[in-house]
Amino acid sequence: MKHLIFILGTVFLISCSNNPTPKPENLLDEEVMVNIIYDLSILQAAEGAYTYKLADSNIEIDQYIFDKYKIDSTTFSQNQLYYASDLSKYKKIYKKVIEKLDNEKLKNEELLKDADNATKQKDPAPLN
Repeated sequence: MKHLIFILGTVFLISCSNNPTPKPENLLDEEVMVNIIYDLSILQAAEGAYTYKLADSNIEIDQYIFDKYKIDSTTFSQNQLYYASDLSKYKKIYKKVIEKLDNEKLKNEELLKDADNATKQKDPAPLN
C-alpha cells in the first residue's frame, strides 16, 4: 500500500511540475520496471494475506526486489520518478503489469480447476 501511495503522490507531483525529470544514470528498461512492479504487486498481496509466512521466511519485500534486480533504493526511486514523469509510458508499464497479473490469474484458475477435476475423479461414487 505504501508503494501505491508513493507512486500516486509521485505522479501527482510530477504532473504539477514544469521541470522534466532527468534520466537516471542507471536507467532501467521498461520491461524491467514492469517485472519489478509485478513482483512488488505479488509480494504486497502475499504480505497482506500471508504476513506470517513472509515473516517466517525473513523476506523483506524491498530488499528482496533490490537483491533480485541488483539495484538499490536510489536507483528504484529515480526510475520511478523518471517513468512517472511521462504519463503515457507509465500507463503503458502499468497496463503490462495488469496484463501479466491477469494472465497469471487465469493460469492459476486453470490449475485449480484441473486439481478439482482430478480430485472428483478419484473420489468414489456416492452411495445411495
